Amino acid sequence: MRERRASSVMGTRLRPTSWAGHHRFACDCLLGVGRALIPIIRKAPRWRHCLRATIVSAACAIIVACATVPKVDQNLDEIPRLEGPAQIRGALGPLTARQSKAILDRIGAEAGDAGMLKRHIAIEEAVAESPLVAGNQTRLLADGEDTFPAMFKAIKNAKDHINLEYYILEDVENDGERLSDLLIAKRQEGVAVNIIYDSFGSDSTKMDFFKRLKDGGINLVAFNPVNPLDPQSLNNRDHRKILVADGATAIVGGINLSTTYQSSSLGKSAGIKGKPDVRWRDTDMEIDGPVVAQFQTLFLDHWNGQKGPPLDTKNFFPTVPPKGNEVVRVIGSTPEHGIPRYYVTVLSAIRNAEKSIWVTAAYFVPTDQEEEDLMAAARRGVDVRLLLPSESDSERALAVGRSHYSDLLEAGVKIYETQNLVLHSKTAVVDGVWSVVGSSNFDRRSVLFNDEVDAVVLGAATAQELQAMFDNDTKRAKQIDLASWRRRSILQRINEAYSTIWQDWL
Repeated sequence: MRERRASSVMGTRLRPTSWAGHHRFACDCLLGVGRALIPIIRKAPRWRHCLRATIVSAACAIIVACATVPKVDQNLDEIPRLEGPAQIRGALGPLTARQSKAILDRIGAEAGDAGMLKRHIAIEEAVAESPLVAGNQTRLLADGEDTFPAMFKAIKNAKDHINLEYYILEDVENDGERLSDLLIAKRQEGVAVNIIYDSFGSDSTKMDFFKRLKDGGINLVAFNPVNPLDPQSLNNRDHRKILVADGATAIVGGINLSTTYQSSSLGKSAGIKGKPDVRWRDTDMEIDGPVVAQFQTLFLDHWNGQKGPPLDTKNFFPTVPPKGNEVVRVIGSTPEHGIPRYYVTVLSAIRNAEKSIWVTAAYFVPTDQEEEDLMAAARRGVDVRLLLPSESDSERALAVGRSHYSDLLEAGVKIYETQNLVLHSKTAVVDGVWSVVGSSNFDRRSVLFNDEVDAVVLGAATAQELQAMFDNDTKRAKQIDLASWRRRSILQRINEAYSTIWQDWL
C-alpha cells in the first residue's frame, strides 16, 4: 500500500471564493452530463469504472483551466513588520517582551547570526496566525522503524483521549500488535478515541476495519466523502498526519498509518510497478510540550467542520509544563486561507537565508517562485541542497521535477537523488536554526488544494539532528552533476517536457 496522490486521478482544486464564478457554468454542465450517465452506468456494470474515470477526467479538464498558483510577492510586501521581538507563549501563557527577546537572542546566537531569524519571523508571525510556543522537546523519527513504536507507545500511555487524523488509515502492526486491537483496548479502559481519515486516501482500507472500530466505541469521521459528480469534493483532501495523546504529546510528519511502513524503510511496498521490494524513506517528529495544544486545535477545527459527533473536550487542553528548550510553531494550511500560510513561510525562509537551505522533497513540483527563490539563494552564496527521489509512485511528478534540474544546477543548487528507495519525507532546515517537518510537499497541490500541517522549530538542537539525517541520506544518494545531466537522452527530455503540461494536476 502506498500513499495515493489524489492528483493522479483528478485536477486541481479551485479556491472557493476566487474562482466560483468562473467555473459555475462548466460545473453545472458537467454535473448534468454526469446525472445523465448514471442510468447507463447502473445498467452496464462492466463499463462503470471506465465511465466514472471519464467523468473525473472531464472534471479535471474543466477545473485545471481556471486554477493558478497565486503570486505572493505583493502579499509579502503588504505584511506589516513586527515592532519589537515576536511574542512567545510558554506553558502558562504569553511571555514578556524581555523573555521573548532573550529566547530569540539565544536561538540567533546558536545560528551565529540572528539576521535571518529576525527578518523571517517578522513575516511568519503575521502569516501563520499561530504563536511561537516555548518549552517543547522534539525527537525526529526515521521511517516506520522509529515512528510506529513511538505511536503505539503514545497510545498505550494515554489516560484520557487519543485523537488521530491521517490521510491513509489502515490496520497497521507494530511488534505483532494490531492498531485496531490497541485502540479498542484503550477504549475499553475508558480512554476516548477519535479518528479523522481522508475518504479518498483511505478508500482502499477494508470496511471491516472501520466497522470493528465503530463497534468498539471509537468515533470515526471521513473527511469530505468523495462524490464522483462533484469535482471539488474530489480535490479537497485532508493530507495531514497527526497523533495527539492526552493533549501533551503529538506526532506529526509524512508517515501515514499505512502498512507501507510496518517494517521501516526496509519494508516492502506495492507502490512501484514491477519493483515489489522497493523501500520507503520518511520522517516524523514527536513533540512533547505546550505547543501540542495547537495540533489539538487543528484537529477540533476539522472535526467540527466535518460535523463529527460532539466530543467531551474538558481535558483536551491541559496545562503542560515545559519539557525542553525548543520553540515551535504549528502551521495548519487549508485552501480556505486567503494567503497560503505554509507557502509564504517557506518562501520567506528561503529569501532570508544567509548560509544554508537543505530541503528533502518527496514530490518536487516547484512553483515558479519557489524555483526562482532557490536559484537566487544559490547565486548569492547560500549552500542550497535538494534531496529528491530517483524512483516515485508518481512518475509524472518525478519527470516534472527533473525538468527543473538544468536551471537549478546552473545557478549552483546541489541536487541529490536517493537510490533504491522511494523518498516520502517533507523536511527543510535553514541556516542551522529554522527547521520544518510536516505533511506539505514541495509541490503545487500542497500550496493550493490540500489541508496540511507542518511544525516549524526554532533552535539548533532540532536543526542539527535534521542536518545529520540529511547528511546520512545524501551519503547514500547520487549527486547530479550538470555535465552528465546535459547528456541525458532525448526521450527523457521529451518525457520531462510532456509531463510539465500536467504539473498543476500533480
